[in-house]
Amino acid sequence: MATLRVALAVAAPRCRVLAQRGLWTQSRQQLAAAAAANGVARPSRRGLTTVSQAAAAAVTTLSRDEVITGHPSNNVTDAIYSKIGVNLHLQPTHPIGIIKQAIYDYFDKQHPDTFKKFDNLAPIVSAHANFDEVLVPADHVSRSPNDTYYVDPDTVLRCHTSAHQAELLRGGHSAFLCTGDVYRRDSIDATHYPVFHQMEGVRVFSAADWAGQEPTAYAETELKRTLEGLAQHLFGKVEMRWIDAYFPFTEPSFELEIFFKGEWLEVLGCGVMQQQILDKNLEAGHKAWAFGLGLERLAMVLFDIPDIRLFWTADQRFLKQFRAGDLSARFKSYSKFPPCYKDVAFWVSDAFTENNLCEVVRGIAGDLAEEVKLIDTFTHPKTGRTSNCYRIAYRSMDRSLTDDEINALQEEVRSTIASKLGVELR
Repeated sequence: MATLRVALAVAAPRCRVLAQRGLWTQSRQQLAAAAAANGVARPSRRGLTTVSQAAAAAVTTLSRDEVITGHPSNNVTDAIYSKIGVNLHLQPTHPIGIIKQAIYDYFDKQHPDTFKKFDNLAPIVSAHANFDEVLVPADHVSRSPNDTYYVDPDTVLRCHTSAHQAELLRGGHSAFLCTGDVYRRDSIDATHYPVFHQMEGVRVFSAADWAGQEPTAYAETELKRTLEGLAQHLFGKVEMRWIDAYFPFTEPSFELEIFFKGEWLEVLGCGVMQQQILDKNLEAGHKAWAFGLGLERLAMVLFDIPDIRLFWTADQRFLKQFRAGDLSARFKSYSKFPPCYKDVAFWVSDAFTENNLCEVVRGIAGDLAEEVKLIDTFTHPKTGRTSNCYRIAYRSMDRSLTDDEINALQEEVRSTIASKLGVELR
């Protein structure tokens, strides 16, 4: 795919970042004109230009070279680039799109004409928006290039839809749902994938809302009531429990778990928004709640989908099992192809990380890599060097793989590990 179409939000801070990085092929004036033509541009309290979802859908074209740059800090791979702009959450008959719409339906029914919906905001954001504006500490592990995809030192593929939270608050939005594809360097197994889909929900309250009540307690009560209703909307009458948690951008913070099919499952994380975020982006005197949930996680549970790779298949045997608006579908397996296991062992270096290994495997084998698992670690008694042995499971969801095909992939994995990861094969 030589180019892709990506929706670019035209909020001023990100415009400056993208323009500096050469990621714009249309002028800001053109996009501003498009927004004005749709009647959606208006000044916010802080003087920024904000746009509605219609203006955010103004598109430009990004070439591969503009995303996978020559900058030394760039770690975006072709496999990741190919997922940008696919937008599974915008496909109404796809499981991800079905879950998204079901959540939208709940909020529309419970709070008519209240929640603004954003689901086509650009996944390329400033590191400042992705981390600093949601109070992620400077030394937090998520900032590491081992965990995050960097276009350059100041620009990333968003790790969470919270990257748009401050921008939308500044735009005057007091209740919104923000949905999109997010990107994290991660392990390879049935429940982890470097691209997945999140929904962020925020609601802001003023003194008139909590009159006579303690503001934080009021926001917490409203949050839990809203999300318990959402869980029942999706899963029916299930037992629920709240677990205290920690997130940099909320205090207090919670996780909601449901008892479903005989086990407790985490559904989402949430909390009362940190006052620092509100005070920086709104006038004084507000409280807010926020939640974040993974659409893949919900879809896997609701639809009995056993492997996260299935969401990206084009196989009609998968796609035809689902219909828009139908939460009753249950996935019926059509693949009986066995996995093929290959081991690779090497002496590790100080710079080695498992995420880097998974990026190499995924870059070569793509979705044929089902799992990468550490099965043995050995430390030499004399040299002190450490050797790791990883088992790679190869399996296609759609067809049988040949021995020659697997052997060729494994040989390329071995040679690339040695050349790129600074390890010594055994």
